[in-house]
Amino acid sequence: MPTRAGRPRSGGSTAGVIAARTLTNNSIHDFIIVEYNGHLGGRVAHSTFGKKPDGTPYTVELGANWVQGLGSPGGPENPIWTLAKEFQLANTYSNYSSILSYDATGYVDYTEFINEIEDAWGTLEQDAGYILSENLQDRSIRSGFSVAGWRPGVQQMRKQAAEWWEWDWEYAYPPEETSQVFGIVNYNATFYHFSDANNYVFDQRGFNTFIKGEASKFLSDNDPRLLLNTVVRNITYSDTGVTIHNTDGTCISAAHSVCTFSLGVLQHAPASVSFHPPLPAWKVAAIDSFQMGTYTKNFLQFNHTFWPTDTEFFLYADPIERGYYPVFQSLSTPGFLPESNIIFATVVQRQSQRAERMSDEEVRGEVVAVLRTMFPHVVVPEPTAFLMPRWSSEPWAYGSYSNWPPGTSLEGHQNLRANVGALWFAGEATSAEDFGFLQGAYFEGRAVAERVVACLRAKAMGVGGSGCPREERYEVLRGVTPVGQYDEANGWMVGFLDELCGMVMLMS
Repeated sequence: MPTRAGRPRSGGSTAGVIAARTLTNNSIHDFIIVEYNGHLGGRVAHSTFGKKPDGTPYTVELGANWVQGLGSPGGPENPIWTLAKEFQLANTYSNYSSILSYDATGYVDYTEFINEIEDAWGTLEQDAGYILSENLQDRSIRSGFSVAGWRPGVQQMRKQAAEWWEWDWEYAYPPEETSQVFGIVNYNATFYHFSDANNYVFDQRGFNTFIKGEASKFLSDNDPRLLLNTVVRNITYSDTGVTIHNTDGTCISAAHSVCTFSLGVLQHAPASVSFHPPLPAWKVAAIDSFQMGTYTKNFLQFNHTFWPTDTEFFLYADPIERGYYPVFQSLSTPGFLPESNIIFATVVQRQSQRAERMSDEEVRGEVVAVLRTMFPHVVVPEPTAFLMPRWSSEPWAYGSYSNWPPGTSLEGHQNLRANVGALWFAGEATSAEDFGFLQGAYFEGRAVAERVVACLRAKAMGVGGSGCPREERYEVLRGVTPVGQYDEANGWMVGFLDELCGMVMLMS
């Protein structure tokens, strides 16, 4: 079995490349980057699509598409924005006020509901801050909105569309399935800490140009430290090293390994990748406690632009299904790809997974039918091109980005990011504040590499023995109610707790 020896190893995503850059900056060059695909970038992925007037294809982003939260004068700057400027990525400010709203009758202005939910948002934020600072029980975003006075009925589809625009579109999960505390912390960590701007990247080289460009600073052409098209099948780890077994029969032995698999891939283990020994129970519970959302863009190109060219976004309220092709975004608008005749519809999570069970032709038909409902007074032709990624079934991703569910604590999240011996974990999902964002992957890749550097230096100096100090972990996660309060006064049947505990003891 061919073997490659090295110190640390990582993947070719944002987190992996930044980890490798951090090692390089600390004069550690003996590392290997192992990447499933034939290029760097991970979920920052693009594809060719449609045709330009000269017959060549456009480039559209299948995954990450925005630099979110740029930076404010005199304040901190998002490192993704810093890199976007360095590599001169073509991008445009997304103006979310440039929106028209529709339902099954065609155009109808119900944008006052967007203003209404934004008013409730301020109360939601203050409430989340109070819950966090006073160490109170977390609740869902849905509960937080209800307390703030925002209660869209299940039949109020225009309000449901406005809510999807404000929440689901960002987090890929509905308010019922997202933590109020950590959802708001996550939002504020980007849009308050940096800025409230979102810049859409349409660079025809692809958004991942910044990742490839950063890697080119420390990797040479055909660098043997970069293994593309290499699929990891097994990771064998201990306190003193890691061995990676690949599907092509090769293996890599390293002092440390930085695992930058997506949360979705980890949740599909051992079918996606196996670990030896099996990951400990506290680690598996942490992996399974968090959510991997799916965000799907359905791209269509037509022979002409039949929608208003001075508008960026079109919100649709389906009369039956919440989140049924609710947002369309025009790329024919000035500042993006004018005269491209491209528009795309976004769906998330359940609607994404439903679409992935259908053929491209079926999905295309549904999207076109919605457009014909929205624009009843124009002739909506068949598209000349259609493209839909299938993120939830992509074996190297199994989803788009992570989400923090209600009732999951910071300690539980720390277990997600904690190392197991010489095996470390990094990526957007391991970021407590910036999960789901590219900057989260950036910060986590840098941080975990710095910890590995500290371990290697301690070992070189003869400090700390042959292993490495473990990160904080919580093998027991406590609830909020003491056992003594499971009593009749709190509605708990007398004696039932003893019976339940006895059942648990018998089962164990």
